[in-house]
Amino acid sequence: MIAAAYLITNIPMLAGVIHVSDKLTEDEKVSLVRDLDAEYAKARALIPRSKKALVVDANGTWDKAAWLNQVRTMGPAARVGDQVQITKVSLDGDRIILELNGGLKSGHKWYDNIEVGMDVTAPITNGGRPATFGSVIELNFHKPMENLTAADVKRILSPLLDFDKHSVTTVYSETLPPAMRNAINQKRAIEGMDREQVMMALGHPDHKYRESKNGLDTEDWIYGQPPGKITFVTFAGTKVVKVKEEYAGLGMVENQKPN
Repeated sequence: MIAAAYLITNIPMLAGVIHVSDKLTEDEKVSLVRDLDAEYAKARALIPRSKKALVVDANGTWDKAAWLNQVRTMGPAARVGDQVQITKVSLDGDRIILELNGGLKSGHKWYDNIEVGMDVTAPITNGGRPATFGSVIELNFHKPMENLTAADVKRILSPLLDFDKHSVTTVYSETLPPAMRNAINQKRAIEGMDREQVMMALGHPDHKYRESKNGLDTEDWIYGQPPGKITFVTFAGTKVVKVKEEYAGLGMVENQKPN
């Protein structure tokens, strides 16, 4: 029921999302986002803090003088050798936008200090979200992206970021049972995974949906946008109890079971 409602209500979201300059297939887009999201790297150059995206050209170069001036103004998001994490990936026509370490956010909203009440006043919120001191990288191809993989993106960014083969994610996954490890390597979720393992396999969900029925609380993590494959990962407690894939407009459903 949740899956069907999601497919129906989200079809209009496609308007204005797919760019005419974008030649990537839907599977390539999904793979790019999932394979880059949450990845760790070490900075090979000084990266400034910046709310506005810092442009890196597809040939792996950037305006070093402008970046240095930005560091003097805003401070560094990462120094050479510092570990950074990609916390958000967006595709925008001929560009890939990578948020590093949560971007640069103050952690405060305009309404954080507003107080409400009659005889007693109290803040509307409890202080907002924690501040982050990261940055945003814009990888600009200046032409339609085509046949592009996460490995290609990492090679382009190699003068700026060193993506260690033996990342924390890789080391942790090697301690898991073979079925779980294979699923993570294949970028799919299976029953029995916890939230951290699903994040390793699929990255951050596009949407979350919680439901309480007959005394059972469940949470669905939803990946993908119609048309195409939509993956629903259902948690009961801390573990995945069901994984379902639906194809918008095709009426196909596939349930995945552990190997």
